Amino acid sequence: MVAQRVGIHGIGVVSGYGWGRELLWDGLVAGKPAAVATCDESGETMWLARVPRGGSPSDGPSRFARAMRAAAREAIEDARGRGWRPGPRVGLLHAIVLGEVDLWREFYTAHDGELPSRQYLALMPSTPMSTLMQEHGFHGPAMAVSAMCASGNAGLITAKAWLDAGIVDDVVFVATDLSLIPENVRHFVRLGVAVTTMEPLEACRPFQEGSHGFVMGEASVSFVLSAREGRPYAHTLGGAMSHDAHHVTSIEPSLTAIFACVRDALANAGVPASQVRYFNAHGPGTAQCDRAEATVVERLFPPEVGVYSVKPLTGHCQGAASAIEVAVAALGYDRGLIPAPPIVAPAHPRLFDGPTPVSGGITVKSSIGMGGHNSAVVLAAPVS
Repeated sequence: MVAQRVGIHGIGVVSGYGWGRELLWDGLVAGKPAAVATCDESGETMWLARVPRGGSPSDGPSRFARAMRAAAREAIEDARGRGWRPGPRVGLLHAIVLGEVDLWREFYTAHDGELPSRQYLALMPSTPMSTLMQEHGFHGPAMAVSAMCASGNAGLITAKAWLDAGIVDDVVFVATDLSLIPENVRHFVRLGVAVTTMEPLEACRPFQEGSHGFVMGEASVSFVLSAREGRPYAHTLGGAMSHDAHHVTSIEPSLTAIFACVRDALANAGVPASQVRYFNAHGPGTAQCDRAEATVVERLFPPEVGVYSVKPLTGHCQGAASAIEVAVAALGYDRGLIPAPPIVAPAHPRLFDGPTPVSGGITVKSSIGMGGHNSAVVLAAPVS
C-alpha cells in the first residue's frame, strides 16, 4: 500500500446557513451564527442551527435524503469545474449516526408502523446512497461509516485508506446529520452538554471562560477525494483514530488514548509536530473537551500553533461536525482566511479572535466522539 496526498477536489455543503457552501462561507466570515430561535411542537423556544427546508423532491421525501444528495451533487459539480474527472472506480462513503430521523419518527407516530413498500424504502440508509450512485453512474464500493461526532474524520481516514490501497480511483464522501427533532434535543440538554436557551455566542465559548456547552446544529457535507490531477482545495496527508475504552460519555482523564491518536496521525502523515501551524479543534465548549484539547495543544505543539473552533457559528452538527469543520479548513486554504468566531470572554492565549489570515501551513483537525472515539486528520494547503 502506497501512502498518497489525497486532494479535496470538490466541496458541497447544506447547513443551518442554507443550501450551498457559499452560504456557509458568507455566514462564517460575517461571524453570524447559523442558529435561530425556533418554537417546537410544544411551543418551547430553542436556539438551533437546523437545515431549512429545500432541495429537490426528486432526491427523496425528506430533508435528510435531499440534503445528502444536494451536498454530493454540489461537490461533484465543484470538482469537475476544478479539473477533476472521475476514474472507472468511484466509491461512496456516507458518515451517519442516527440516519433518517424525520421519516422514522413519522413512521411510528403518524403512520402507526404501516407504509406502502415504496415509501418504506425511503427509510433505509441504503436508498439515498443507491440513488446517488445511479445518478452519477458510479460503480465503486459504497458503504456507511459511523463514529459519533468523529464520523467525518473517520470517513476521511477510510477514504484515504481505500485510495492508498488501490481499491478505488476516487471517493465521494458525504457526512449527513439532520437529527434535531425535539426528543433528541431535549436528551442532549439533559446530558448537560447542549444549550437551547441562550444565544450561540453566549452559550458556546470553546477555550473561553463562561462556556455552557454547545448549540445543536445539522448539516450534510460532501467531498470529492482523489490522489489524481486537479486543483484541490487542500490535501489530506494522513490521520488516525483510537478509543478510550473508559466511559459512554466521559473522556478518560489521563488523555492517554487522545495523545496516542494525535501522535499516530502525525506519524501516519509523515509530519513532525513542529510543522503544525493550526489546530482545528473539536471545540464544543464543554469543560472536559476544552481541557483535553488545550492540554494536547500545549504539550504536543509549538507555541505558534493557533487554535480555533467554528461550533459557536455552525452549531454542533453531530455526525457531520468534523466534516463541516474540515470543509472550513479547506475553504480557508483556498481563500486565505480562517473564519474563526470572535472571542467574547477571557480566552486561551492561542485562540484565534475572528477571521484570521492563513497562508499554507499544516492543520491538525481533532474530533472527539461520544463513547470514547478519538480522531485526528492532518491537512495541508495544495502544492502550487
